[in-house]
Amino acid sequence: MNAQRIARAGVMVALLAVSAQVMLPVGPVPFTLQTLVLAMIPALLDRSTAILAITAYVLLGALGLPVFSGFGAGAGALLGPTGGFLWGFVLGVVLASCLYMAAPQRMGAYVRSLLAAALMLLVSYVCGTVQLMVLMSLDLAQALAIAVIPFVIPDAIKIAIGARLGCTIGRVLAK
Repeated sequence: MNAQRIARAGVMVALLAVSAQVMLPVGPVPFTLQTLVLAMIPALLDRSTAILAITAYVLLGALGLPVFSGFGAGAGALLGPTGGFLWGFVLGVVLASCLYMAAPQRMGAYVRSLLAAALMLLVSYVCGTVQLMVLMSLDLAQALAIAVIPFVIPDAIKIAIGARLGCTIGRVLAK
């Protein structure tokens, strides 16, 4: 891995940490800007660098650095009610990176980024909802009402903006 890829991964980890602190607490799942930063990743990082960045972010938080929302950190954050969303970032970036690379080039970088970010978010929603259901003894409807439904429209907006930012920054960096 070259210095440029490492630097890009490091910048994305830092942006994820900062975006996690821009939050509105709305129940057990806070509203943050992480989705916007996550949506930038498919356009800016290749698959292995994207996976490295997200995994590094989650591991830094697990090791105690306060990078999760509300300056949360530690294994408790990953094992708590919202930890599934964080695990979902890791699995989601793997699938999103594969989708971005497999999608036809003629679709354009923005559409490919948008689809990849939507897949990443869907995976995060699924992992987060399942962990929330288990840890808070909720049924599916209750968990969706708490962890997904209030976030769908804001997350769609953040994905659209993040994918556009990622494509724009990617074009600038390619020059």
